[in-house]
Amino acid sequence: MKRIAIFASGSGSNAEHITDYFAKGNVARVEVIYSNNPKAFVIQRAARLNIPLVLFDREKFYGEETILRDLQSRKIDLIVLAGFLWLIPGNILKTFRDRIVNIHPALLPAYGGKGMYGMAVHEAVIDAGETESGITIHLIDEVYDKGKILLQEKCPVLPGDTPDILAEKVHRLEYEHFPKVIEKMLE
Repeated sequence: MKRIAIFASGSGSNAEHITDYFAKGNVARVEVIYSNNPKAFVIQRAARLNIPLVLFDREKFYGEETILRDLQSRKIDLIVLAGFLWLIPGNILKTFRDRIVNIHPALLPAYGGKGMYGMAVHEAVIDAGETESGITIHLIDEVYDKGKILLQEKCPVLPGDTPDILAEKVHRLEYEHFPKVIEKMLE
């Protein structure tokens, strides 16, 4: 059985959905959730799901090998970024080359890059008058939102849609497609 590590900085709804998805089968399981935010709701989700949680700060992530060693000790096969807001350091990128996948709440390359996450993305899409948005699932590299695209799925942006309405449409796409792409990567 393959081992997944999830990195999350916020609510953790994708982390929970992915954990539940893989709990039903024998392809993989979520071994651990990592977070850089001691106030993130993903902490409560991890506890409720009975998944080990590792909290870390910038020094542990960028200045030490602590997180890399922890990933290696757990024999992690795939790292899943689910609302994680920091760039992955070079030591982890090198060790897990082509084994770190991210989801972005827009159709990259549009509305990507530093600072473009969550509601900021949905507000920018609506402010620009776009008629569609969606999700991009991609491998990561050294630059925000520039890695190889694995899947894009679209949803309409209708007149009168608010950022909250668009966020709900995008979340539905995330929940439907992210676990399936992860599963395909692990097969």
